[in-house]
Amino acid sequence: MGELFENLLNDHLGFVVWALVAFVILLVLLGKFAWKPIMAAITERERSIEDALLKAEAAKEEMARLTNENEQLLKQARAERDLILKEARQMKDQIINEAKEAAQAEGARMIEKASIEINNQKAIALASVKEQVASLSIEIAEKVLQKQLENKTQQDALVADLLKEVKIG
Repeated sequence: MGELFENLLNDHLGFVVWALVAFVILLVLLGKFAWKPIMAAITERERSIEDALLKAEAAKEEMARLTNENEQLLKQARAERDLILKEARQMKDQIINEAKEAAQAEGARMIEKASIEINNQKAIALASVKEQVASLSIEIAEKVLQKQLENKTQQDALVADLLKEVKIG
């Protein structure tokens, strides 16, 4: 059995040595040809992930800045809109007030013109009435005088009455 054990040990020992030599060669070859490219790829991948994270963070900050800027622009636009609306209201009120004042002035002018026209027409009418009254008065007085002056005694009495009314002096 000793020989069998030695044979097996020698056979196995040779196998172990050859397996060990093959493993070392495999490790050297893997280290030279495989590990460096694999590690370089992993390092490159880490770097690209890191760059992507940095870019994502920068994009996030840019989005926050743009959002803030948009909010500021929106506030500014609202303020400008409110100012424009306020100015438009003021302009509308001013135009309405000017129109009211112009209408009141025109109305007052028209009333004044109408009043002058009424006064002129009234004066013309009064003059016409006075003229007619005077004409009628003269006609009536003429007829009365003709009747009263038909006889001499009535003429003398009328002259005496008139002289009493008229006072000289």
